[in-house]
Amino acid sequence: MSALVVGDAEIAVDQEGYLVDLADWSEPVALVMAQAEGLELQNEHWEILLLLREFYQEFQLSPATRPLIRYVALKLGPDKGNSMHLNRLFLGTPAKLAAKLAGLPKPSNCI
Repeated sequence: MSALVVGDAEIAVDQEGYLVDLADWSEPVALVMAQAEGLELQNEHWEILLLLREFYQEFQLSPATRPLIRYVALKLGPDKGNSMHLNRLFLGTPAKLAAKLAGLPKPSNCI
């Protein structure tokens, strides 16, 4: 098990960088995780991350790519709920990377 250093705290993550305890998530944690991925979070990213957290609260799972796209399209419209937009924001792996940055478990059907 590894740890992220966020301020004075060490946050436990698994070997792939997902939070061990979902309650450890915060915006500063997301910023550190994004930086480790070479990503600078903008408003567009936060919009998706917060939406993903809503999805998880509602369904108790992290969506794979297709359900993620459909959910974003439903909530934010087709301009944002499409694979090109999400792939651009999350480096070609929107379901996995967005779930990680949102502090959620890895989607179960992602390799």
